[in-house]
Amino acid sequence: MIGNSPLGPVAAATLGLLGATTAAAQTCAPREMVVDRLAERYGETRQSMGLGANNSVVEVFASHDSGTWTITTTMPGGMTCLVASGQAFETVIELPPPGDDA
Repeated sequence: MIGNSPLGPVAAATLGLLGATTAAAQTCAPREMVVDRLAERYGETRQSMGLGANNSVVEVFASHDSGTWTITTTMPGGMTCLVASGQAFETVIELPPPGDDA
C-alpha cells in the first residue's frame, strides 16, 4: 500500500503520482518518469550521485526551497527505484580532518 509505505510521505506520494499498481511497481518506474515527477511535484533536482552495487547509479535529489529529498537507485536497464525520502535537506561542506593540509 502506498499510504503505509516505509519510504515516507514524499516517496509514497511520488509513487502514487507514478501510478504504481503492483508490489514491484510501487517502488520502481522508468528513470525519466521518476526524475520528471520529483522535479514537477517537489522541485527536486539531482544533488549528488555515485556508483552502487551491480553497476546501479545512486542519486540524491533535493529541493533547497521545500527541503524535501529523495534517494533513488537506477539499474543498468533504466528502472529507477525510490530508496528513501524525507524533509529538512541541507547541503553540508565538510572540513578536512585536523592535520590534513588539503
